[in-house]
Amino acid sequence: MIFQPVLPFGGYAGWRFLESNLERQQSQFAQAPVQERDRAYFAENIGKVRSPEDLVSDYRLLRVALGAYGLQDDLPNRAFIEKVLSDGIDEPEALANRLADKRYRVFSEAFGFGGTLPPNTQSPTFADRVLARFDRQSFEVAVGEVDSDMRLALAASREVPDIVAAGGSDATAWLTVLGNPPLRQVFETAFGLPSAIATVDLDRQVEAFQAGAERTLGSSEFSQFSDPEAVDELLKSFTVRAQVNAGISASTPGATAITLLQNLV
Repeated sequence: MIFQPVLPFGGYAGWRFLESNLERQQSQFAQAPVQERDRAYFAENIGKVRSPEDLVSDYRLLRVALGAYGLQDDLPNRAFIEKVLSDGIDEPEALANRLADKRYRVFSEAFGFGGTLPPNTQSPTFADRVLARFDRQSFEVAVGEVDSDMRLALAASREVPDIVAAGGSDATAWLTVLGNPPLRQVFETAFGLPSAIATVDLDRQVEAFQAGAERTLGSSEFSQFSDPEAVDELLKSFTVRAQVNAGISASTPGATAITLLQNLV
């Protein structure tokens, strides 16, 4: 049986419900037979992978690898993925460094091809690290099949604190958001920014996101997200605005709660 996440309503009320029983639902999802078989196959075989070609030639390994980094839509694009991995990240002209979507750089860095050292697939802890991401990302995909906004909120709750923890300047953090399409959508919606903002210069985009953060959260600094309450405020604004944008009627699950919560954003 395929586990389907339980999401009785949407908006911020739905997010709080999911957040309150996230650990239980993730555990149930991870125990699904299909998920367990994927994990077992990856753990048993990833150590045999010594080159990008080895990885992309094994459909099951590649599916798990891409899924762990939110790139599952690229499963048919094996030549492209092989190039991303083969180039590595050491050289400025490496493909992963030139792509606007920085998830490819994270993916390439994790596998460690293209450098002088053995790839990370040879590390005894590599499979566990990737599979932890795979379980979470796969659960997010399953959530998205029920409610796409909840999937975006889950991804943001995971990725925003990671960006803070990585250090770097405030501008670098905002550029990381701009280079991650799903995360960017969360911030755009939360701040009430139009998608057309993507057509202006990067410096102006960063300024717009900083102004949106100041207006919505009271601070333009990305470091504020080291506080879980700031992340929650971001996700409150996102889920309420996303629900409003989608349209609310009296028959919408949780409509009364959503209406009340709109006044809090």
